[in-house]
Amino acid sequence: MAKKDGNYGYLKRQANNRQPRETFLIVCEGEKTEYYYFTCLREDLKSNNIKIKVKGEGQNTLSLVKKAINIKNNEKSASYDQVWCVFDKDNYTKEQFNQAEGLAKEENIKIAYSNEAFEIWYILHFQYLDTAIPRNGYGRILTTQMTKKGLFKEKEKYEKNREDMYEKLNDYQSTAIINAEKLIKRRDELKQHPFDPYPSTTVHELVRELNKNSRLTILR
Repeated sequence: MAKKDGNYGYLKRQANNRQPRETFLIVCEGEKTEYYYFTCLREDLKSNNIKIKVKGEGQNTLSLVKKAINIKNNEKSASYDQVWCVFDKDNYTKEQFNQAEGLAKEENIKIAYSNEAFEIWYILHFQYLDTAIPRNGYGRILTTQMTKKGLFKEKEKYEKNREDMYEKLNDYQSTAIINAEKLIKRRDELKQHPFDPYPSTTVHELVRELNKNSRLTILR
């Protein structure tokens, strides 16, 4: 008489059907703001066994893509399914952006950029913003919104390079993704070059990929 496999057999079949999670390399232009955000996100997803390496390089556009290529090709012990470069518009030109984007595509590297600064991703957690505002105005908006939500104490102000932004913003992440998608949809409807829309960001594409891979369990 065949022995029933019981729960062990069920769990084994489920394990065999698991979709493998991808490994990520995230190479950031900023050594603090972006680095802190994605490092905290990594820690938040760690219990889901998703593997994420975050590097803050202090380099921009083309040099950042080249650095990512170097890391990807020279880390013999690591094999990354997705490699991302995270940078802001800063003062680089459309030609420099095109060079960086072209090289990234050649090397199967993805870009999460913000125009004009990474803080636009933060702002989108609270509101849809499609009006051009200088980056020095982002802090004022964040201070107002985060105070309103009770995320800042009275008289507390947003300061760049805070280490706790991911934790404070996480509950509003779905709103940020929706708002960022609206900006990209608007860009596409206007047939704009990716460099031109201001403000805009594609950080949500990276965050969405990380979330998707952290939730992979059973293939249906």
